[in-house]
Amino acid sequence: MTRTSADVVIVGGGIAGMTTAYYLAKSGVSSVVVERDAIGSHASGFAYGGLSPLSGFGIPGPLAEIAQDGMRLHGDLSQSLLEETGIDVDFRLRVSLALAFTEADVRRLQAALTWQQKQPGYAVRWLDVAEARRVEPRISDETLGATLIEGGGAVEPYRLVLALTRAAEALGATVRHGRVTGLRSESGRVTGVVLEREVLSCATAVLALGPWSAEASGWIGVPIHVRPLKGQILRLQAAGPPVECSVGWRHNYATTKTDGLLWAGTTEEEVGFDEESTLAARDEIGAALVTMLPAMADAQVAQQTACLRPVASDGLLVLGRVPGLDHVYVATGGARKGILYGPAMGHAIADLVLRRGTRTALDAFAPGRFAGVRA
Repeated sequence: MTRTSADVVIVGGGIAGMTTAYYLAKSGVSSVVVERDAIGSHASGFAYGGLSPLSGFGIPGPLAEIAQDGMRLHGDLSQSLLEETGIDVDFRLRVSLALAFTEADVRRLQAALTWQQKQPGYAVRWLDVAEARRVEPRISDETLGATLIEGGGAVEPYRLVLALTRAAEALGATVRHGRVTGLRSESGRVTGVVLEREVLSCATAVLALGPWSAEASGWIGVPIHVRPLKGQILRLQAAGPPVECSVGWRHNYATTKTDGLLWAGTTEEEVGFDEESTLAARDEIGAALVTMLPAMADAQVAQQTACLRPVASDGLLVLGRVPGLDHVYVATGGARKGILYGPAMGHAIADLVLRRGTRTALDAFAPGRFAGVRA
């Protein structure tokens, strides 16, 4: 088995791995990113790319701070990456409408308003159905009301990962293909990352394996309770003007993106590592779309995609140092908001590697928290 060396080895070329490589490179630290398939070839390349920092699991709560930090960093990256690579990542601010169809929906959405309206940089208000229809005239007649949020946005995930890769490589990072099978350590400190036919000697390892992160449990002696959650998306040719805002209802959404297609999703499927698209998902997404926007009943499917998102057993990120093994870090668990959290996750890991204070608190995301917990 051959042996080569690098200061930092990052396992995984998705949003978490590539933002880590980028922020390290910006601070003068080169890394080697090892990707089993291709950069952005899974969830980071096929995600919807919605940036909604004021809603979702753990918001308000432990994920709120890192969600808003991710949003700020997305704005910064959209400018810096364009200057450094010429790639426009399609970052844009976008109004969102969260629709209510039942009294339970109304209570849930209105209960969140008090906290949402206190967040700086956002404008949030409750709309009656007539006001909501002035934002998007095609919403269903069954709508009881909606929350309007200004200050969120969207990005094109694959372009983002591609731009991060090119910018990091220009600053000294290396991206290579390979399958990692373990780590080597000595006296409680990492000394190398083991591939199928070689060992990459290193002083620091970052494990950003997405939904495959549980594989690393045996490498680090600490359980990582992360599983795949399958999500499918439809891209549709729809008549009429674009849906300029993001229309949502519970876990469903629809908006027209810069490719001119109406993107609608998404499913939440516990099916292991199955990444195949299905007719059942097409029907489920289509039914939700027509519930929100009945005028889209005749929209034609142009493309259907499926990807696996990494979800921790408690729904939180897994982000930080591995206990008992110096200079090994984990970055995973972004679930449905992995693109939003990605820059904040990468920045936090880079700060830890460089022994700087992190921009956000990470205590709730400690990788060692699953020890003694049944998966």
